[in-house]
Amino acid sequence: MPGLLLDTLRGNPSARPPVWLMRQAGRYLPEYRALRAEKGGFLELATDPEFAAEVTLQPIRRFGMDGAILFSDILMVPWALGQDLTFGPGEGPRLAPPLADGDLSRLTPRLERLDPVYETVRRVAEALPPEVTLIGFAGAPWTVATYMVAGQGSKDHREPRLLAYRDPQAMADLLAGIAALTVEYLVRQVEAGAEVVQLFDSWAGSLSPAHKQSCVIEPTAWIVREFKKRCPDVPFIGFPKGIGDQLGAYARTTGIDAIGLDETTSVHHAHGELPEGMPVQGNLDPMVLLAGGEALERAARTIRAAFPGRPHLFNLGHGIDKETPIAHVERLLAVVRG
Repeated sequence: MPGLLLDTLRGNPSARPPVWLMRQAGRYLPEYRALRAEKGGFLELATDPEFAAEVTLQPIRRFGMDGAILFSDILMVPWALGQDLTFGPGEGPRLAPPLADGDLSRLTPRLERLDPVYETVRRVAEALPPEVTLIGFAGAPWTVATYMVAGQGSKDHREPRLLAYRDPQAMADLLAGIAALTVEYLVRQVEAGAEVVQLFDSWAGSLSPAHKQSCVIEPTAWIVREFKKRCPDVPFIGFPKGIGDQLGAYARTTGIDAIGLDETTSVHHAHGELPEGMPVQGNLDPMVLLAGGEALERAARTIRAAFPGRPHLFNLGHGIDKETPIAHVERLLAVVRG
């Protein structure tokens, strides 16, 4: 029998929603911090299948989550496309050389860099209890492109947004190149044992409405279409953070099976806007989880009650904050599980 999370994604509402948390494997867990200290840098940890599998499994052992999300990073694809990837102490990720002109032909692909990820998936799939669903993932083309063009993260994504206006063909070509490898990357994760995949478009909200269509919705639709040709029965979750009033268009036209909502989205608006019966995931504010107390319990109950008759996966609206107390996660799970 499929686990609760997988069954919910296949369109079956349940008495209580399955739950997993974005970034549930990571820095808020003492067992993760111990492993990180032993292994050293983030990339070294993420590309060691033994350690990465252990990190993926840690929140399952501690909390009994219904889903296990692969421990990796959305920037594995640009690394495999040929950019150098580093994570400096106290810094965000850096990619070199920056692709200010969006020209992928300047890079030499190193696809073997993804092999450790597939081995991690295999190890986790073998170790998970049968009722826990394994979730693979990738970054969406626009979000990945923001890092590739600028060489690092930024608040306003100035360089990639300018490129989209000044040279729309270059941006389209860059997004297409990212999308092509993303399909292969997700398919290979499924072949290794992933049962569900999620596409993270964490920076969709930085775009104008027209560019949300051309840089977010259209590349996502292409990825889903090509992925489904090879994995037709694998649920596909889209997470377009900040998509705003194009939420319905994203849900209806990309071909996704389920949609993740960020914390800025009204659950009641979403319930009325989304296609009938489409599973929805989310969308507790990570800050209310950090705050805890009555605010946490009230927010969790509001979300639980917001989707009557609709398949619902309880999750955050973005990744868990690294300062989140373990006790707050335990309390959230108690409320969600009734």
